Amino acid sequence: MEIGTVSTLSMVGMIVSLVIAVLLPIVLCVVVRKKTGAKFSSMLWGCATFILFALILEQILHMVVLKLTGTTLTENIWLYGLYGAAAAAVFEETGRVITMKFIMKKNLNRENALMYGVGHGGIEAILIIGLAQISNIATAIMINTNQMEAVLSVLDETQKAATLESLSALWTTPGYLFFMGGIERVSAIILHIALSILVYAGIKQGKKMIVVAAYAAHFAADFVTVVAADKLPVVAVEAVLFLMCILLGFVAARLYKKDGDTA
Repeated sequence: MEIGTVSTLSMVGMIVSLVIAVLLPIVLCVVVRKKTGAKFSSMLWGCATFILFALILEQILHMVVLKLTGTTLTENIWLYGLYGAAAAAVFEETGRVITMKFIMKKNLNRENALMYGVGHGGIEAILIIGLAQISNIATAIMINTNQMEAVLSVLDETQKAATLESLSALWTTPGYLFFMGGIERVSAIILHIALSILVYAGIKQGKKMIVVAAYAAHFAADFVTVVAADKLPVVAVEAVLFLMCILLGFVAARLYKKDGDTA
């Protein structure tokens, strides 16, 4: 396989996705802080909770489960979707509940719940999409400036073939698809902010069903995304996800406003 050329559209898509993934959380944090007076620490708790529950504890579960089940889950999109969505909902929403109910207890109000959501969704965007796009951009520059040849030259034929196969996605993937990572993060941040408001409202009002609704909404968003990605074009998948997140955001906005009216 010969090294191709990464298109300008692809490069622009990577840069746009990187800017969205990194700058959107920062801008939201500044705006929420300025407009509501929410504590900066609430954002940090959102970041820490995501890292602990999603990137550490959930990943440990995945290693164990996937090792025990072999290809049973990965070869069945419905089972994989059910398992993946359930795991994400349980770990991330449980983390949200624990942090808000016990760690943020003294300062738990709607403003800090909003800021928590910015942190939770923001750090996910930066770590998952931001870092990936930095790597993609750096690699694409090396490919387009012929620097990658020197890197590949020190590899044996087997390693070189495997590396080329991996890198080929950068020049074979349609350019517009590189914009999807940034678009998907907009939906995900809306989702995490909305879920944070739901969990907060459930805790404050003592209504367990609102918290259960947060678990269910998280599960639904992840399950639909996984299954739809196997059945529909990427653009259609992102459109469905965005619509779901906007609807959930509308519900959360009403809860947020209602909490302010009764404060």
